Amino acid sequence: MKDDRGHYYTPSLQHPQVRMYVRENEGEIEFRLYNPEEPIIWEKHQWVPYPAIEMAAAMYREKGTDRNPLALYDLDIAKKLLES
Repeated sequence: MKDDRGHYYTPSLQHPQVRMYVRENEGEIEFRLYNPEEPIIWEKHQWVPYPAIEMAAAMYREKGTDRNPLALYDLDIAKKLLES
């Protein structure tokens, strides 16, 4: 899907208003979250390259937490969106 901010997908079926935007920048896919109920997230957080997300996920695994940062970021969907 695409709107004025760019290509996006819905990362959570429970919250269809939340969108994950994707773009390609210098050969890397980047992600940026938009939640209309919390616009500060879009304003304060910049585009995040996928390798940084993978590093964060590894840090969470090392700490033994149940959180998985990769849950919202779908590289396969991002690639498909950017092909169109």
